[in-house]
Amino acid sequence: MIPAIPRPNLRRAVVILPNGFTLGNLFFGVFAIISAQRGQFMWAGWCIVLGGIMDALDGRVARMTKTGSRFGVELDSLVDAISFGVAPAFIMYFAVLNREGWAWLLCFIYIACAVMRLARFNVEQGGRAKSQFHGMPSPAAGMTLATYYWFSQTEFYKQTAIGQLDWPDAMKGVMLTLSWLMISHVLYPAVPTFGFKSWKSAVASVFVLAIIVAVIFRPYHFAFPALVGYAAFGLIRSVVIGTMDRLPTGDPLYDTDDEDDSMRPGSFGEESLEWRKRRRRRARRDRAERAALQGRNAGEADE
Repeated sequence: MIPAIPRPNLRRAVVILPNGFTLGNLFFGVFAIISAQRGQFMWAGWCIVLGGIMDALDGRVARMTKTGSRFGVELDSLVDAISFGVAPAFIMYFAVLNREGWAWLLCFIYIACAVMRLARFNVEQGGRAKSQFHGMPSPAAGMTLATYYWFSQTEFYKQTAIGQLDWPDAMKGVMLTLSWLMISHVLYPAVPTFGFKSWKSAVASVFVLAIIVAVIFRPYHFAFPALVGYAAFGLIRSVVIGTMDRLPTGDPLYDTDDEDDSMRPGSFGEESLEWRKRRRRRARRDRAERAALQGRNAGEADE
C-alpha cells in the first residue's frame, strides 16, 4: 500500500497567522530603536507607522479567522510596549531631546505610562476595544512622537513661524501630556465611524476621510498634525461632556484580589468577557468555602 501523505495542519497555520503580524510589529519596533541610535530618524518613524499597521492587522485577522487567544492578547501587549513605548522614547531621546541630562527621566515616564496603559487595557477591556478606548491608545501616542521628526523636516515647518518655536521644550510637554492621556480615562474612538444618516454624521465622515487621504498622500506634512488633533479631540470631548469625572467601577490600578470590586470589570458600559465572569464565579465560590470552613471551626471550638 502507498502510505498516506500527511495533510498540512491548516488550522495551526491559521492560528499562527495573527501572531505573525504581531511579531512583524516587534520587528519594526526593534528596527526603529536601531535606526534611532544610528541617527536614521526618518526610517525610525516609518518603522513605528508600519508597526502600527501590523498592530491593527493582527487583531482583525484574529477576529476574521476566529483564532483569538489569551496568548495572543498578552503577546500583543508585550510587543506594543516595545514598539510604541520604548521605540518612540528612543526617537525622542536621540532626535529631539538631544540627550540632555534629565531627558532619560522623561523617556522613562513615557515608557512607564505606556506599559501601565497596556496592562490596564488587558484587564479592563480584555485586550479588545469594541467602540472606544479608555485612555489614549499607545500606538497613537507612539506614532505622534515618531512622526514629529517628519514634520520638522518639511519646508512648511522650516519656512514659517511654526519652525521658530522652541519645539524641544514643547515636545517635552507633549510627551508628558501623552503619558497622562494614556493612563487617564479620557475616551477615544476605537475606529473611525462613517455614516450619512444625518448631516452631522455626514460632515464628520467627510472630514475624517479627508484627513486619511491627506495623510496617505502627504504623510510628512499631515501625519503629526492629524495625530495631535486626535489627542486633542478626545481630551476636548471629555471636558465638554464630562466623562473625565465618570471613572469606571473597579479601576485595575487600585484593585486587589481580596476586594469585591476587583471582580467587577472597569467599564463605561462595555460588555463583560466570559473569562471575567468565570473569575467572579470562582472568587464567590472561594469566599463561600472559606466562610463555611470558618463556621465549622467556630462550631468545633464551642463544643
